[in-house]
Formats: sequence, structure tokens, C-alpha cells
Amino acid sequence: MYDDATVGARLRTLRRWRRMTLAQLAGQAGLSVSFLSMAERGQRALDRRSHISALAAALQVSETELLGGPHLGDDPLRADPHAAIPPIRVALQTNTLTAPAVDRARPIDELAAELRRVEAASAVCDYIELGRLLPPLLDELHYHIAQPIGEREQRVALEMLIEACHPASVRSKDLGYPDLAYLAAARADAAARMLDDPIAIGKATYLLIQAMPRAGSWERTHAAALRAATALQPHARTDVGIAVLGMLTLMAALSAAVSLRLDDAEDLLNEATELATRVPDDPVNNWGSFSATNVGGWRVAIAVETGRTGRGVLEIAERIDRSRYGTRRSRHAMLLADVGRGLAKERSTRDQAIEWLREAERIAPQRIRNDARVRETVAVLLEQSRAAAAGRELRGMAARMGVPH
Repeated sequence: MYDDATVGARLRTLRRWRRMTLAQLAGQAGLSVSFLSMAERGQRALDRRSHISALAAALQVSETELLGGPHLGDDPLRADPHAAIPPIRVALQTNTLTAPAVDRARPIDELAAELRRVEAASAVCDYIELGRLLPPLLDELHYHIAQPIGEREQRVALEMLIEACHPASVRSKDLGYPDLAYLAAARADAAARMLDDPIAIGKATYLLIQAMPRAGSWERTHAAALRAATALQPHARTDVGIAVLGMLTLMAALSAAVSLRLDDAEDLLNEATELATRVPDDPVNNWGSFSATNVGGWRVAIAVETGRTGRGVLEIAERIDRSRYGTRRSRHAMLLADVGRGLAKERSTRDQAIEWLREAERIAPQRIRNDARVRETVAVLLEQSRAAAAGRELRGMAARMGVPH
């Protein structure tokens, strides 16, 4: 679909995707129009780090995307979220816990309010808003950690940084940037180690585990989640501690299922179910959305991963009171998508699958249109479709997700 022969050819594709002229891009990148024109035609090499960095910044993409693997398309709800990634990457790579990249910051109380806005944007999968709010928040929290007024302020800033790294890590992973997801998780882990608090360490470890590479490493993911849960268990006395323990247990259950340890997966799901009885059934406010409702959502996801299809998946989903997800559209949308993926595997429930997938897209379009598993399901359904009505609906989804149709 894309001409990958040279970086210049990719540059041309990205520039047109951004609807920029050569003159506009040259002006923003500090390069000449003639140079860029020759580069796009493959007549000049784009191999200098400074050129690549300047062009990536002007195009609002990562350098990796300029060198290969762009996220293209005319639909802004699929393409624009990727513009959030470069500023988040800059904030994490240019700050350390001892050397901030900025020389001033707003008061901690103001940053606490900003963190709430970041969490709200993450909950509804508004990656575009995250790209606006999160980078300056990360900058300023690093400043308060490195140059605190006092020990209390530093501890509060460390706690807030862990929470800010949560959406930075999880949403980067959603969009297909595992390296940035891991970087954010590692920064949260460093902050948690400075705090020397078991629950903070448990939160950061969960992020590290969810950011692990998947190919060939599910056994390691399973072992890491079990170790972290065991370490946290004696300290999980509050609602937050129980929620963190619950999320680690769910991650262990999922990794056991993918590793085909089905009995272990069921036992761990039952453990998570019991832990959920100790906290309010409130996926909106509980850490990580851990709750009885969300355990049900993970049951659906694990059922699909282990091969359950059609009505079997639907029966599990129908036990869940989806109204409890409220503003937590991320988890709600993924529940709908998982059900849709399961329904799509049987001929008799394919029409229902389209309905569930379409509802998932409606609730969280930025996430669903960027989800590789949903994209694959839509592509297969489109290939299988013979009915004109279903074909039209699927072609619409395919167009929005960049699936050839």
C-alpha cells in the first residue's frame, strides 16, 4: 500500500497525509524546498539525524514513523491520535527524576486538577486531548520531584507522576508504541522505588507487565504478574491496594490463558472475583477500573482468547451491567469489541458481531479504529460478507479503520 523504497517516499506520503505543501513543511523544518523535493523523488538521501528529527517534529510523528510504519488515513479519529505520541515521548525522554527539562512549574494543587483532566481524557480514550494535556504535566511533575519545596511535596509529586504515567503507558500501547509504553512504565517504577511504598510499586509493576512484549513472552508475563501479586498481598488492605492486587491477578489470569494454562486461568479469575467483593463495584473510580463489573469484562476477553465463540461469549457478556462503566468508555468499548470478535467467529452470529463492533466504535472511536485485533476482525468479516446490507456497514467501518475495501 505504501512506497517504502526511500525515506523520501515515506516523507511524501506523510506530508500529503498532513495536507502540507512542500513550502510549508520546508519552512517548519528549516530546510529548503528544493532539498525536500529531491528527497521525496529519491534523488537526495534523508539520512542526517537533524533532518529526520526536524521533519518528524514538523509532521507531528515519531522518527520511527518517518523511517517506517506510519499510521495513515483520511479519518482524523484514526490518524490524529498519533500526533499525541511525539510530545509525550519528548516529555519522558528529556526529563529525569533528578534533572527536569523545565525551570518552573505550577503549584502542586493546580497540577492535581490537571491530572484529573488527564485521567478523564484517558477514560474516554481521547488521545488527542491527552497529547495536549499530558506532556506539560509530566514536565512539571519532574520539576517538583527534582526541586521540591519539601519532602511532603516531593512525595505527592512522585505519587502523581505514577498516576500520570498510567495513561502515558497504556494509551501508547493502544496506539502501537510499545517502546514508549515501557518507558512510561519504567518511569513510574523509578518513582515508586523512590517512594518505597508497596502499593505504588504494585501499580508501577502492573504497568511494566502490561507493557511487556507479547511474542514469545506470555510465560514471563504470567510469572511476573504472580510474583508481583504475591509481594503485594500482605499490603493490600485498602480499596486501592486491593484494586492493584486485583489487576495484577487479572493480568496473571490472562497470561495463563494465552499460555494455555486454562485451569490456572480459571483459578486466578476466581481469585479476582473474590477480591472484587471487597471493593465497591465502581469501575469509574476504582484504580484500574478493578471491580466486579470489570472482572466480568476480563472474563469475556479471556474467553475469546481461549477460543470461546458465538453464544458462549454472549452469555458471559449478558451477565454484566454495562451501565456501570459510565464514563470509563475505554473498558466498555473493549468489552463490546471482545464480544464482537467472539461473535464474528460463528456464521450464525456474524450479524450480531457487526452490531457490537459498531457500538464499540461509537463509544470510543479513537481507540477502536486503531485496534489491530478489531481491524483484523472487520477485514475478515468483510471478506466473508455476502449480504448487501452487512457489506455496506462493514465497508464503512473498513474505510474508517484503513482496511482495503
